[in-house]
Amino acid sequence: MRLTDFWARMEAALGAGYARSWAHDHVLAGLGGRTVDEAIAAGEDTLVVWRAVHSELALHPSDR
Repeated sequence: MRLTDFWARMEAALGAGYARSWAHDHVLAGLGGRTVDEAIAAGEDTLVVWRAVHSELALHPSDR
């Protein structure tokens, strides 16, 4: 998944104003106790990050 696609999904799920803040502040167990920003900066695949976000937010399966 391209980074632009990832951020589009984040904004669709959380809203344009909140997605970046949430990604910076919210620690996810599915990312080894890292935030979205930390995981992406460490080189984690954006699809892996999205799946962790999807699980954390309990989004509809069609959004996976």
